[in-house]
Amino acid sequence: MNEKISQYWNRATQYWSQLSKAQKATFISTVILVILTIAVISYNFSKTEYALAYTDLQPGDAAAIKGYLDSAGIPYQLSEDGKSIGVPRSEVANVKLAVESQGLNKGSNIGYGAFKESGTFGITDREFDVKYVNAIQGELQQLINSNNAISDSKVLISLPEKSVFLKEAGAEQATASVVVNIKPGYQLDQAKVDTMYHLVSHSIKGLPIENITISDQDGNPLEYSKRNGTLNSPSTIAAQHFEINNQFKNDVQRNVQQMLGTILGKDKVIVSVFSTMNFDQRNTRQQLVTAPNEEEQRGLEISLQEIQKSYNSDGAGAPGGIAGTGGTDVPGYPGMNSSGAANSEELQRTVNYEVNRITNDIVSTPYVVKDLTINVGIEPPTPEDPTSLAPETIQAVEQILVNIVRTALADSGQELTEEELERKVSVFPHSFDRPAESQGLANNAMLLYGGLGGLALALLAGGGYWLMRRRKAQEAAEDDFIADAPQPEFPTIDLDNVPNENQVRKQLEQLARKKPEEFVNLLRTWLVEE
Repeated sequence: MNEKISQYWNRATQYWSQLSKAQKATFISTVILVILTIAVISYNFSKTEYALAYTDLQPGDAAAIKGYLDSAGIPYQLSEDGKSIGVPRSEVANVKLAVESQGLNKGSNIGYGAFKESGTFGITDREFDVKYVNAIQGELQQLINSNNAISDSKVLISLPEKSVFLKEAGAEQATASVVVNIKPGYQLDQAKVDTMYHLVSHSIKGLPIENITISDQDGNPLEYSKRNGTLNSPSTIAAQHFEINNQFKNDVQRNVQQMLGTILGKDKVIVSVFSTMNFDQRNTRQQLVTAPNEEEQRGLEISLQEIQKSYNSDGAGAPGGIAGTGGTDVPGYPGMNSSGAANSEELQRTVNYEVNRITNDIVSTPYVVKDLTINVGIEPPTPEDPTSLAPETIQAVEQILVNIVRTALADSGQELTEEELERKVSVFPHSFDRPAESQGLANNAMLLYGGLGGLALALLAGGGYWLMRRRKAQEAAEDDFIADAPQPEFPTIDLDNVPNENQVRKQLEQLARKKPEEFVNLLRTWLVEE
């Protein structure tokens, strides 16, 4: 065994001494590169990949989960603040199921589950009241924490003492104070704030909204929208109006940027939008009267009354006086006239019509776009030559922007001409000033990638050259060995002096049994000669 090892070592040493310095350097660098590659791959495959299982944990919950992981022998990573725990990615689901089954992640808000852990037998009324208040606070915290924008909350409730006597007017009422921890990047709108007020008020009997105070982690109050029957403070309303206007402006800018960027190129267009809105809300009541029969403009006949009166006289009787002048006479009614006959008729017709009576209560939209201006900068195909941007392209973009402005201002009540709409849009070609740092970083990245690529090509070229030289050296050594090697002497059989074929066969069989190598060489010699 030692002899074979020494032989291999001598051969390797002899082979190494035959290599040049360049070949030795190439071989060593290749070996080092292969070893480093294998080491990096082995490290990446062997290291444990952790994934976050829990974040924003309370200290009590984090301690309980850590104790479970220690007892189960599961590796974990604990963040510096102790609020996040990471476990191997393959164990995330199993750890969550085990933690939930054991009730370790309580969020420090046990709620009504506190009554399950310990019975109420043997405790005083004061202890029961404290446990009851803590349970309500825990349930409220769980409800508030279910909001995705809130990471944690703290609820403090003060309940009035129970009394066997009737409560007088102005008696003490329940109060609640809530502090919410809003996650970075999130914002609570007024609807969500009002929801929190209603959750707290409806969860506690006899708790009016006026007795609830909610603030964020920075101490900023979150006011109810209709506290004491009034709206929010002017600052809150102004902030809401600003947010709506900003959202509208951003939507228009994003849509225009996306559309023009798809046509002209994402890095070739820059859009700037300015808008103003009118937030005056108006309530209008209309009382309309219309005829059911629109063609004749007549209503529906609901009642009809006709009175017809007639009078005939031949002139006989007492002498008549002046018609309708007596104390009991009807004015205009003919009196007795002896001079001749008298006739009179009276017709009265009364018709009652029914019409449509419509009352419309119109509430205008909460906001209307009052003014809108869009400015677009386009980088021409040749940045140094602004005239390289075709006028047809500028005109088409302006027409698109005019249509957007016309649609946005449709409800503003303004009658704008085409010239006024065109003055609200602006399209100008100009080269973009890109920061030099990004170009420098890009150039450095290109140089780095180019250097790595050149190094890889050099290693490949050196390895190929070394293999080619090695193959040529082996071929030359084999040729020299064949030329210097002595020619083997092949056995011969004198076939002419052998009397018959049986003896020839016997000699060949003896040669094949005793000297098989010489027999094979003999056959090769015959084949070559033939």
